[in-house]
Amino acid sequence: MLPFPPLNELGPRLARLMLGLTLFGVGLAFMVVADLGLSPWDVFHQGVSNRTGIPIGTIVIITGFAVLLLWIPLRERIGIGTIANAIVIGLVLDGMLMILPEHLEGLALRWTAMLGGVLIVAIGSGFYIGAGLGPGPRDGLMTGLGRRGISIAWARGGIEITALIAGWLLGGTVGPGTIVFAFGMGPLVQFFLRKLSIIPESPPVSG
Repeated sequence: MLPFPPLNELGPRLARLMLGLTLFGVGLAFMVVADLGLSPWDVFHQGVSNRTGIPIGTIVIITGFAVLLLWIPLRERIGIGTIANAIVIGLVLDGMLMILPEHLEGLALRWTAMLGGVLIVAIGSGFYIGAGLGPGPRDGLMTGLGRRGISIAWARGGIEITALIAGWLLGGTVGPGTIVFAFGMGPLVQFFLRKLSIIPESPPVSG
């Protein structure tokens, strides 16, 4: 378990964590209804959801906890943010999809929703990563493999490509949004992390 933050810091950091995770879930919901492609992991989540009938946010939660089991042999340290990440994003995603229309009309509106979703996810990532309360389950898996001698770039790329292909085969949506997310998320998170972090030199990761 990661060290517990000082009590005088806990409140502000928890507030930023929850705001960030909520924004993350909202952004993903906009990308889902835009139907122009999702991030690699969310292509997988959507594919499993399509095949099982289980809401996509619930699949996000189930997958998050399944990935946490892989932390055990890697001896990764779980933080408050790790558990919150595994639960809150999925709950917000399902809640938003109950409010938003199932399909958006018009290509311009769909592109606006997709690009806005990517931006909101990046802002949310800046808040929750900058809170310094622990990485998300998927990021911890990749950094854990990195500490075992596997390049983080190769670990992240290999895992996300596998998730993308599996999700696509299961019927998840791959499209321009997938490309925008893949190439735009890193620079955007890095930018917002500098603006929103309340701890020094947080790693620029997301999801």
